[in-house]
Amino acid sequence: RGDLDLWASDPALQTHAVAAGADVGHLASYGARIGTAEMRRLGEEANRHAPELVLFDTGGRRLDEVRFHPAYHQLMQVGIGAGYAAIAYEGGQGGHASHAAMVYLTSQVEAGVCCPMTMTYAAVPALKADKALFATWVPKLVARAYDGMPRPLARKAGATLGMAMTEKQGGSDLRHTSTTATPEGDLYRLEGHKWFCSAPMSDGFLTLAQAPGGLTCFLVPRWLEGARNAIHLQRLKDKMGNRANASAEIEYHGAYAHRLGDEGAGVSTIIEMVHHTRLDTALAPAGLMRAALDQARHWVGQRSVADAMLIDQPLMRQVLADLCLDWEGALALGLHVARAFDGTTPRDRAFARLAVGLAKFINNKLCPGVISEAMECLGGMGYVEDTGMPRLYREAPLNSIWEGSGNVICLDILRTLRREPLAGESLSAELGAATGHDRAFDAALKAHMQQFPKLPDVAQARWYCESLATLLTASVLIRNAPTEISGAYIAAR
Repeated sequence: RGDLDLWASDPALQTHAVAAGADVGHLASYGARIGTAEMRRLGEEANRHAPELVLFDTGGRRLDEVRFHPAYHQLMQVGIGAGYAAIAYEGGQGGHASHAAMVYLTSQVEAGVCCPMTMTYAAVPALKADKALFATWVPKLVARAYDGMPRPLARKAGATLGMAMTEKQGGSDLRHTSTTATPEGDLYRLEGHKWFCSAPMSDGFLTLAQAPGGLTCFLVPRWLEGARNAIHLQRLKDKMGNRANASAEIEYHGAYAHRLGDEGAGVSTIIEMVHHTRLDTALAPAGLMRAALDQARHWVGQRSVADAMLIDQPLMRQVLADLCLDWEGALALGLHVARAFDGTTPRDRAFARLAVGLAKFINNKLCPGVISEAMECLGGMGYVEDTGMPRLYREAPLNSIWEGSGNVICLDILRTLRREPLAGESLSAELGAATGHDRAFDAALKAHMQQFPKLPDVAQARWYCESLATLLTASVLIRNAPTEISGAYIAAR
């Protein structure tokens, strides 16, 4: 297919990026660059040649390194160099919305490299809990310079930051964290095992451990003064998808760590990072859906069945048109939420806190089904690696699981509505702003309020959140999309 301009060929992205206040000039440049045949080839190679764990050097000394195919490093250079992790903090127009659109664009080419760049972006607000750490680390995290070499932070032009929270006995219940942190001068020494460390080749990690004052957040650097920190990689996870990205089990064997925030405030400190990664997990599925639908549209425009092109067959047109509603709804909702991240008022922050959960939940529940149907449009070839469809399909469930699976997110949405009255008020205002334009939407909103006159019990949380997220998506489409799109979404959904 040659070079693809992922901005110029996507009028839906143009519409919703403008509505979100993003930097469209920057996105036009990045969309043209990331969609080239060269970038897609690099994505294929980064998946074909999986990362390798190298534990020791020839003399038996621990290395604990992950080595990647050059294609991975090239993609990281393009993303970091274009400001994937930095643009939200550079003071330009719609920084978080621009970042979110870059997540959407990058996910269409290679989603594996998004993980380390996303966590680097998301770590910046969490580091505000410590002025000294912020001053040391953040300039390197937002430097628009990628340096994949294992060496101390002071010798690097740019850095990435990962996360290690999950433990095998606790899973999403962080209260059961068993890693310990013992004070030693101005630092702490960590001892314990982490079942899942995302992007273990990062220059540092945010992690949780039990300090004398309770569960606490720490920044663990990969390197000390010229020596490796005692972070031992145990094995790389053999994942269903996301192959280009390494994920690992690690152990701390007296690793030095900087406390981030107060002792006992670990969850409230690291939740800032989680909050921002959730924005990316809401946009990535829209990018995956777009990539699958674009491939399906190309295919059916080339294939002839019963003396007619597939794209001209009424049933095929109906299937693709219906799938496009889910994709554009996901894109519209995700970028609208990103706009709230750029907001400065308490209402903006409250809405972002609530709506990012709704967007993450609904967009990721739709993604596997959309990609499966798009794959089916290609027939047997859709099941063949050459088309890229299997890679998209393997990636489809990931963002629903990462940073809080469906049940966790729905419970978090209910918790936010109970604890933050401003979140509910802002959501009501968002839904109310779309009334009076479409009778079906108004009727659906009224039906929702009648079914849920108050917050439901936890057993109904999924039904409630799905209904609310669908209504919010429709309200964004009413305000920002062409009437043909919003009307069809509301009629069908």
